[in-house]
Amino acid sequence: MRKKRQGLIIWYKHRSNLRHIRRYGHLIYASKRLKYALLYVNEAELEDIEQKLQKHAFVKQVDRSILPLLREQLEQKSLINDRKFDNQIEL
Repeated sequence: MRKKRQGLIIWYKHRSNLRHIRRYGHLIYASKRLKYALLYVNEAELEDIEQKLQKHAFVKQVDRSILPLLREQLEQKSLINDRKFDNQIEL
């Protein structure tokens, strides 16, 4: 069974500290220019890991991903309205 996972966006000061960040979860992406990393962790351990990461001196900020908060399905009513609007434009 799959475990629920949550993404963390970690803003860091130096790229050399990525090996420390890797220890806390699954590192998906690290930006060189903007100095942030995307890390996936289990939801059960989310708050503990977030607090541990914020204690490090090389971490500027830790944000949670908003992806789980977004709705995954579109509403049918809006799709029908969009089609009517498209048909009116095609004169």
